[in-house]
Amino acid sequence: MIIHEQTILSEDLFEKNFICNLSKCKGACCVEGDQGAPLSKEEIELIANDIEAIKPYLTDASIHAINQKGFWETDPEGDLVTTCLPSGECNFSRYENGILSCGMEQAWKDGKTTFRKPISCHLYPIRIKQVGEYDALNYHTWDVCKPACKLGDEHKVPVYSFLKDALIRKYGESWYNELDGIAQALREG
Repeated sequence: MIIHEQTILSEDLFEKNFICNLSKCKGACCVEGDQGAPLSKEEIELIANDIEAIKPYLTDASIHAINQKGFWETDPEGDLVTTCLPSGECNFSRYENGILSCGMEQAWKDGKTTFRKPISCHLYPIRIKQVGEYDALNYHTWDVCKPACKLGDEHKVPVYSFLKDALIRKYGESWYNELDGIAQALREG
């Protein structure tokens, strides 16, 4: 583990490679798993402000579910998460050419909202856990991401590098530049 400012970093972020390979996994991270995407209270407010602009990008089933149950809930561990359809898909996911994508992010790309998507989704496969005053950043692995690991290995792209934009969004450019320096020092031994 490496401490960098307010974060504790798993060495896997530097040692493991990763590039999302949607043509292989078909966006399985939006449907697999036991709960929806983790949310912060601030993100719930931002999504609530934009929900009507997001709905046109969602399936009829998701719109109905959101109207009935809302777009967030508290999971059994007490964490805030997006709601899901009974089939397991996040209510914000939608199929495009057989691949799951985020309707919330598409609304953002189209300039309809100011909020891109939950940082937990943007940072995936990094998962953040609060440890005292620190954010512990760990690399989450599972079978659906094996094609992403293979593609990352082929192109030699470390997890932290693949997630540059998301890490800058969460912690800032200065933090990321220092992180890149840490990675370089690790490579040089």
